Amino acid sequence: MLRELSIKNFAIIEDLTVGFVEGLTVLTGETGAGKSIIIDAVQLLAGGRGSLEFIRHGAKKAELEGLFMISSENHSAYQKCEEVGIDIEEGMVILRRDLNDSGKSVCRVNGKLVPLSLLREIGATLIDVHGQHESQELMDDKRHISLLDQFAGAEIAPLKERYAEEYLAYRELKKELAAISVGEQQVAQKIDLFSFQIKEIDACQFRAGEEEELAEERRRLMNFNKIYERSSTAHEAILGESRGLDWIGQAMTDLEEVATLDNNFKEHSDNVSAAFYSLQEAAFQVKNILDELEFNPERLNEVEQRLTLIQSMKRKYGTTLEEILNYREKIGEELESLLNRDENIQKNEQQLDELKEKLLQTAEKLTAIRKKEGRKLSDAIMQQLRALYMEKADFSVHFEPIAVDQFDQNGLDRIVFYIATNVGEPPKPLTKIASGGELSRMMLALKTIFSSTNGITSIIFDEVDTGVSGRVAQAIAEKISAISMHSQVLCISHLPQVAAMADHHYYIKKHEEAHRTVTSLTEIFEDARIDEISRMMSGAEVTELTFQHAKELVEIANGRKKAMTF
Repeated sequence: MLRELSIKNFAIIEDLTVGFVEGLTVLTGETGAGKSIIIDAVQLLAGGRGSLEFIRHGAKKAELEGLFMISSENHSAYQKCEEVGIDIEEGMVILRRDLNDSGKSVCRVNGKLVPLSLLREIGATLIDVHGQHESQELMDDKRHISLLDQFAGAEIAPLKERYAEEYLAYRELKKELAAISVGEQQVAQKIDLFSFQIKEIDACQFRAGEEEELAEERRRLMNFNKIYERSSTAHEAILGESRGLDWIGQAMTDLEEVATLDNNFKEHSDNVSAAFYSLQEAAFQVKNILDELEFNPERLNEVEQRLTLIQSMKRKYGTTLEEILNYREKIGEELESLLNRDENIQKNEQQLDELKEKLLQTAEKLTAIRKKEGRKLSDAIMQQLRALYMEKADFSVHFEPIAVDQFDQNGLDRIVFYIATNVGEPPKPLTKIASGGELSRMMLALKTIFSSTNGITSIIFDEVDTGVSGRVAQAIAEKISAISMHSQVLCISHLPQVAAMADHHYYIKKHEEAHRTVTSLTEIFEDARIDEISRMMSGAEVTELTFQHAKELVEIANGRKKAMTF
């Protein structure tokens, strides 16, 4: 849930920090006081589209930060953060976004810089914002199938996973088949090109690591005189008459004798002895190499030509000798595929047909489950709509036919939610509903069904009760309260019935400070809360009668909350 929200220099909000708790929190206030600005801030915090207009006049940037608490390690936010290396400690996820006057956004999750796209993905697992004209999945018929699958849950999940694997294999094979099923002229051109390139590379008889070996050999040949002179001098210095090794040998003999007389010299005697024998061995090895050294100008010329050939081939086929050899292997496989094109096409077509048959069988099983779960979802929504005084409504999950060869990642189903709100009218796609009040109730019906299973930490309603009143308003208030039993709910409302159902009530107002407009937010209790509900019922003037009516409304709401069972 959203535990704390901090907003600085955002629109008319200069500096605001507010803490939230579980249950239903209602925000009320005069029109224009900044209620929706707070929702805008939360939407941007979750990756919504930013604008320079959000930055408070005179400020360099707007700063938004939210602390979310996650109670379960199975929450999808854990998985998303783990994928990108973001640690979650003690169930805390901190989202931060700075909007700069340059037009850039700086986003962080638990202190780690992230792109806006990732902030949006993580935010989507934590916050679900619905405005009075907000549609999301409900008003996007392309996403109705995901809502149905979400409702089906464990019943359909394993089959969907299997279908996804089969569909991926089908697409990859189809792509491979398309790549080899090109025109005859293109095939012939590729065969000629690959054959020439393979012949040219093979004629070079390159070996992995050959370039480095040749470079080392060239360096030795080009520096032959220096190598010979310096190694000869070194050998003479070690083994020449009355040179280094003679003196070290004398020192070794003397120290060995001393060590027999004084143990303090034993370690030093051993070290000198080891040095003597190491130098002697090194001198012998240097002499062996010297005896074999021979300058060969023809070999130097061969090495130079070989290195020149390598450079020439690198300009054509790769930046390194290894890349050239890898390219040779790759085009060899492609040439083999082209030469056996007809056989490969036939083989792939057969595999494709087999995969398609498997896909169709799995898709048909998906359809069967969806139709069964679709009937259940229709019944559940109808039950919710009746409680929202839409007893005449007729809701159904409509399966639009798809040609057998037009299956997609979801199978063979295109699902659209249909509804008829009045008796005698034919059902129409839900997206065609014109009434804001009906749409609000439809959305609340869905949210009531999904709130206990979708894992969203916080649900925010921004004036979703617009266009309703009376008993419908009371029913909506009770539905919002019911949703808050499974997910934290923040609700901006003008309805006194919704405010009366609140577990926590905040009043938002704006005032002037130092010739600037400032928005403040205050939690209200008891009489102050009843005063605010009275104002919502009657307007600016609060009378004793409206106060009593508001008090009674709160008492009734408290009784209904206690009696709620879900």
